[in-house]
Amino acid sequence: MTIDIISRLDGLTVKEILYNELGLSHGQVVKLKKDEQGIVLNGERVTVVHRVTAGDVLELATEDSEGDINEMIEPVNIPVDIIYEDDYILCVNKPSSMPTHPSHGHHYDTLANALCYYYKEQGRPFVFRAVNRLDSETSGVVLIAKDRTSAFKLGASLKNGGFKKEYLALVKGRPEPGEGCIETYIRRSRESIIFRENAETGIPSEYAKSFYKVERNDNDRSLVRVNPVTGRTHQIRLHLCHIGHPIIGDSLYAEAGDRLMLHALSLEFPHPVTSEVIRVESDLPLCFNI
Repeated sequence: MTIDIISRLDGLTVKEILYNELGLSHGQVVKLKKDEQGIVLNGERVTVVHRVTAGDVLELATEDSEGDINEMIEPVNIPVDIIYEDDYILCVNKPSSMPTHPSHGHHYDTLANALCYYYKEQGRPFVFRAVNRLDSETSGVVLIAKDRTSAFKLGASLKNGGFKKEYLALVKGRPEPGEGCIETYIRRSRESIIFRENAETGIPSEYAKSFYKVERNDNDRSLVRVNPVTGRTHQIRLHLCHIGHPIIGDSLYAEAGDRLMLHALSLEFPHPVTSEVIRVESDLPLCFNI
């Protein structure tokens, strides 16, 4: 990770930048301190008490090495639709029916397999770190951090509400009113590790909130834009069921179809290094056109 020291950072110690600006954990800082090339300023190794000057270049050894690679994830030559990429993050448009991570019955057909192959071909060590996670049936934007530090910062931002997510869903019927807010509590259903259900109270349930707006109708179907405020498992699927308009093709909570008609259209988040607000948007599959 390379950080150009701007005027706002002038006079700070490296330690202040690591903890306050980058939000690194104590363990991450200790690891950098132990690495011979962990903390380098203008080409020279420095300690965390060193003060920086505007115009300096700070380099941190946060990149993955061969020893970090998860050998349990097999690189597989699967095409990937890359929307955005820089030195620290990667955004892809995941198709429906592709799991994000390997699991029982899915060892060679996941996004992780595809990206491990993509970077292996470039000769770059790569550890798969998905920041947001989509159900295998859901298509759309998935954000991946390309190093430990970026993953840590993005994870903290996601947890603290620093992300804006936008989905499009094709649902049964015509929601009335045409826009609104859905608030429920969500909990595990029937002791299942998969199924969830809406509830009216808290513990052991978790509060969930989504805004929705109908974009257009066609016969007995509606295209609905959903902005989840919280990020509970199956939140959008359950919330649309809650107002009586389940997503078409939802085999868990409604009726099976060719696919789950839910698409993660866009993601907005602060860049883990520059703090610039990044917005990425994926193309809507043709099957959503009504």
